[in-house]
Amino acid sequence: MTQDLPGLDPALAERFAAIVGARYAVRAEADIELYVHEPRGLFAGVTSLVLRPGSVAEVSAIMKLASETRTPIVPQGGNTGLVGGQVPDRSGGQVVLSLSRLNRIREIDPVSNTVIAEAGVVLDRLHKAADEVDRLYPLSLASQGSCQIGGNLSSNAGGTGVVAYGNARELCLGVEVVLPTGEVFDDLRKLKKDNTGYDLKNLFVGAEGTLGVITAAVLKLYPKPKGREVAWVGLTSAEAALALFNTAQELGGGALTAFELIGRTPMSFAMRHIPDARPPLSGDWAWEVLMEISSGRSAEDARTLMEDILSAGFEADQVGDAVIAASLGQANEFWRLREMLPESQKPEGASIKHDISVPIASIPAFIERAAVAVAGVCAEARVVCFGHMGDGNLHYNISQPAGMEAAAFLALYRDMNKAVHDVVRSMNGSISAEHGIGQLKRDELIATAPPHAIELMRRVKSAFDPAGIMNPGKTI
Repeated sequence: MTQDLPGLDPALAERFAAIVGARYAVRAEADIELYVHEPRGLFAGVTSLVLRPGSVAEVSAIMKLASETRTPIVPQGGNTGLVGGQVPDRSGGQVVLSLSRLNRIREIDPVSNTVIAEAGVVLDRLHKAADEVDRLYPLSLASQGSCQIGGNLSSNAGGTGVVAYGNARELCLGVEVVLPTGEVFDDLRKLKKDNTGYDLKNLFVGAEGTLGVITAAVLKLYPKPKGREVAWVGLTSAEAALALFNTAQELGGGALTAFELIGRTPMSFAMRHIPDARPPLSGDWAWEVLMEISSGRSAEDARTLMEDILSAGFEADQVGDAVIAASLGQANEFWRLREMLPESQKPEGASIKHDISVPIASIPAFIERAAVAVAGVCAEARVVCFGHMGDGNLHYNISQPAGMEAAAFLALYRDMNKAVHDVVRSMNGSISAEHGIGQLKRDELIATAPPHAIELMRRVKSAFDPAGIMNPGKTI
């Protein structure tokens, strides 16, 4: 069964389909369903056509035809985005452009510490390819088994390693992009130093597909650590966690590769809902930290650094209890527990989520003030706070009160967002730290960002996409 929706002319659909061939023009309604829903179920779109090009030339031809006919195009990677940036609207007139078949690793260069990967390469596959040449690609995400490099760059993905390696933007040296006109911008250079004019690649990284279609990128690799230690730490307060982070930075320096903060409520959810989950520590801790140290010298060096940090933390009354993973298996189990926190929240009912960042030094104050703001909207709501304390990014999620109807709680969505985001803005923070803007936060961005900043972004959008066909209705 196929859809013929009034939003997309059937004859035009045939012209688009001819570019990729019938096999790679998805038109069956059941197959299209995979491309029009995002993971949280907040946004569902409609389209009669999904194109799966297998080459940059085909992407170029698609965009050229789209420009000539003013057909809106929605680029999509692994469809793991959490703000609705990758799904079409409900008009039926937008075409989804899936990059999943552009999945070659064109080159891996361990001497230059670079890899050239196409947009459809799955992140986990890139990790394995780097490992085969004794290198590390450090971007690490819970969705790495399905998210793709193009989407990672388009959303400027963050993850757990930002404290040491930076987010996707810092890991990208060059891009290949198909512009809305069909022109190909080839900037696949391995240079770590290049001051020849504007840094054009960074206009596309983080643009969420609104300026062009990223088809490939040059990414940084790193030597694999020779030693890695993972510890789970119990603390009495967020202030103690911040103090421990400072200690870890002072003693570990660049060897500190992760510092994840986890509140009591998400830990209790994890113990209830993650199969075979066991608490790493005994006792009931207000806050817990997952900390990782990586050494380029040796396993012994990593162990010594971790022990020194924890010893200093105990002596300064920052640490209440701690355990260092006794094996790689236990270290992986610690990480599994952290990565499953979002999933363990789902059985607890409806959730209002926030992906925020504040200056690291402001995290304890934010946690205190945001809790008051949340209670002002819904007194019995449960705060589920966890995230990347090492870079100031917290996932500050609010679960419905036990016994409250989900619909009644979700009716508070805007009031809760405003309450939390007002606290964020008062601390010069960001309402979107790593998930992007997409559809979810577009109107709030436009309403609250400095007007001149919005005007400048609109000028950039107009310069690259005068016809307005690139992922319309997203970001700006």
